[in-house]
Amino acid sequence: MAQDTTRSRTLSDVVVTANRVEQPLSDLVSDVSIMDRAEIERTGAKAMAEILVRLPGFEYARNGGPGSTTSVYVRGAETRFLAVYVDGVRVDSQSTGGAAWEAIPASQIERIEVLRGPAAAVYGSDALGGVVQIFTRQGEGAAAPYVSMGAGTYGTTRVEAGIAGSGERLDYALNLANEYSRGFDALAPSTKNGDDDGYRLDSFSARLGWQLTPAHRLELNALASDLNSGYDTSNKDDRNLRKLQTGGLRWVAHWDDRYSTTVGWTNSQDRYETTPAVYLTKTDLSAYLWQNEWRSGGHLYTLIAERREDALNNASTTPRDTGHFQNSLAAGYGWKGGAHSVQLNVRHDADSVFGPVSTGSVGYGLALAPQWRVTASLATAFRAPTLFQRFSKYGSADMQAETSRNQEFGVHYASGPNSWDATVYQNDVSNLITFVANTGTCPGNTGGGASSGCYGNTSKARYRGLTLAARHVFEGNVALRGSLDLSDPRDASDTGANAGKLLARRATHHGVLGLDVPAMGWQWSADVQAYSHRYNDAANATYMPGYVLVGIAAEKRVAKDWTLLARVDNLGNAQYQLADGYATAGRSLFVNLRWAP
Repeated sequence: MAQDTTRSRTLSDVVVTANRVEQPLSDLVSDVSIMDRAEIERTGAKAMAEILVRLPGFEYARNGGPGSTTSVYVRGAETRFLAVYVDGVRVDSQSTGGAAWEAIPASQIERIEVLRGPAAAVYGSDALGGVVQIFTRQGEGAAAPYVSMGAGTYGTTRVEAGIAGSGERLDYALNLANEYSRGFDALAPSTKNGDDDGYRLDSFSARLGWQLTPAHRLELNALASDLNSGYDTSNKDDRNLRKLQTGGLRWVAHWDDRYSTTVGWTNSQDRYETTPAVYLTKTDLSAYLWQNEWRSGGHLYTLIAERREDALNNASTTPRDTGHFQNSLAAGYGWKGGAHSVQLNVRHDADSVFGPVSTGSVGYGLALAPQWRVTASLATAFRAPTLFQRFSKYGSADMQAETSRNQEFGVHYASGPNSWDATVYQNDVSNLITFVANTGTCPGNTGGGASSGCYGNTSKARYRGLTLAARHVFEGNVALRGSLDLSDPRDASDTGANAGKLLARRATHHGVLGLDVPAMGWQWSADVQAYSHRYNDAANATYMPGYVLVGIAAEKRVAKDWTLLARVDNLGNAQYQLADGYATAGRSLFVNLRWAP
């Protein structure tokens, strides 16, 4: 039952994230991790960010409990530098930039693939730091219903139900979930107003596949989540109201053993509202894809034409409804022969507002021995400014894209279930967009009137570090796994008050150590998460101490179709902060019973 979350899980794992095509993990020159449903359930995580930090390279910050505003960092890169997909549907915000992590329901997830490092030459805008692909459940085999019920500390409850299966030509999966917690006071003791800030999250996902002929297949997918969560200012209670919807339709054609095409349409909507303080913003993102794959021996050629359309409805922008589009053309070449692997990608994106951007990447892998492999890669990437950063009263219509240049080198060892990986990287970002307070009327402003500050291309950043990950299975199926990140995310500006300082809310050292042990009829899991100090602000004026979290889980099949899972998080009741002034959960227990015949 022990699951591995490092890059070299098994040589037979097939992933799609690195190059948007199915490839064996052992063929890649990218830094990729996988997590499946069994591992996700044993983490006991209530939110996507809590799952991702079990993987190498990830950190997060949050303003309170699981339903609060959340930022996820990979290799120190900003949350908006992660391109996020749910069943192939791009999820993003044209307000702040980046996915609404708190609205992505962990209960609906079957599998996660993450790519660390820039991937704009494959995915276009936003993938300066990496890519996260989230997959919901998919039907296979006879009809399989399930019901899951859990309860825990802070009045937390979770109820899930679904069914999945497949017939001669149709496969299907339908899932519903409700999560509730009365929560805890989101504000730290020095500022709290004494109320609990809980949340309620209702979610739904569906996938349908229709094998029209042996060579042609139609796929339809949808996900919806509705989040109502509490948050605090210093003197009143407010509510976050967030709705996330995704949908996609695609046709996959295998014309012969070598050539296949995919034609797809996807749409996502991110709606955020606060009450009683009135604020409303909505992002609508549509994408159109035509993808071609041609395989010949050890060669893989890809050609992709893509169009992305973004629209923002926000009262702070003029006009209130704004939009833009990107037309893109990308080509890729991969080759594996003997001990050598090569991956080349180029992409050209034409943005309707600020013009064209070209990106590229080159990667090489060499097998020194059957168990040993080295990889090296270079890549460029960009992130288009959000419509809010351009057209609100806080923005500038002439804002430029953020750009990056990344280089990395890796050493990998894999022998059966045992593996270890070491990756060193440096990612330099130019034209970094920051918010500068108290600047009056913003240059190029189209929103009208003075503001409390302005967005601008005012900074640079350098993310560099070393990631170590390992797994070893001992006799008796006892597994030890872990990762360690030694990073240096800094403001790389030549001048300015923050030049050379650590970026806000990111640790220079963090790691995870886990142990899986079968004993007394139970599957036991323990994990330790450790983080060094951070600073809450770019000026490094507000210090946040490091901390250590310990979690223990036990799982057992208690009857033919019933499985019991119990987990204790923050066993030592550590007092820590992810954002200055905001509280975090203390010691907590969650018990879950699952029926799955």
